[in-house]
Amino acid sequence: MDDAFLLVVNPRAGAGTAERRLPELRRALEAAGARFDVALTSGPGDATRIVREALAAGTAGVAVVGGDGTLNEAVNGFFDEDGAPVAEGAWLGPLPCGTGGDFRRTLGVSKRVEPMVTRMCWARPRKVDVGWLTFVDDDGQRRSRAFLNIASFGLSGRVDRVVNESPKWMGGTPAFLLGTLRAMVGYRNQKVRVTLDDDAPQVVEILNLAVANGRYFGGGMEIAPRAEIDDGEFDVVMLELTARESLAMSADVYLGRHLGRPGVSFTRARRVRAEPVVPHERVLLDVDGEAPGALPATFEMKPGAILLRG
Repeated sequence: MDDAFLLVVNPRAGAGTAERRLPELRRALEAAGARFDVALTSGPGDATRIVREALAAGTAGVAVVGGDGTLNEAVNGFFDEDGAPVAEGAWLGPLPCGTGGDFRRTLGVSKRVEPMVTRMCWARPRKVDVGWLTFVDDDGQRRSRAFLNIASFGLSGRVDRVVNESPKWMGGTPAFLLGTLRAMVGYRNQKVRVTLDDDAPQVVEILNLAVANGRYFGGGMEIAPRAEIDDGEFDVVMLELTARESLAMSADVYLGRHLGRPGVSFTRARRVRAEPVVPHERVLLDVDGEAPGALPATFEMKPGAILLRG
């Protein structure tokens, strides 16, 4: 790697795993001949601000040490508030050390530091797709943001809120499993009006709907096993199941064997519009493991919008 880059670290990611692994990461990067500066985040939104400022100042790229949420914040730093790129040609390098690790699974990146760093340093950057989401935040304000992995709504939005209030020491899969079970208590499927591209709207009563760029969410569920991050389309997976039916199918969902099963539908689209059928009903969003707000929402594909190393 010839050009210097910025290493953005969320020290609290993975219950402090990122901070503990930072010395090893630095040694591995230095051994690979990398030149970099380090910036630590201290709270929500920091990674977006830090990345946006660094790219505007001319850094060649950004490596991100943290979980899926930190990576999502960093991705948002590559775009301005209107979705325009801040710096053409800048690259993003994930060095995952978080709770969920779902985008790491899609990439097939090792958990071990040395192969993770080697892959990022020597991989040829490739263009990958980014989703652009317009939604309503928890204060009722219209917002927009990017996502790299999966945005979804329904039960997953409720699970996010439970998991993000749970102890991080539990780790990805156990935390999301317990969070899912807790979120299911008293949950009822919600009716939403969904429009795919220029098709006619359809009303569905969903447990969950995933608009997927990557393949995994929820700490290892392979919800979209056919998704590719560079094909220019979302994989849209709808679960029209009861909570009990979903539990019975959970092993198949983790293994990516649920497509084609009763109550599971799959299609592809470049634009998805969703709104609650019942006025003022809160249908909660999950975006790369974070909980930013609710429907109505529009999900738009930005093909090849970011350069990825790793």
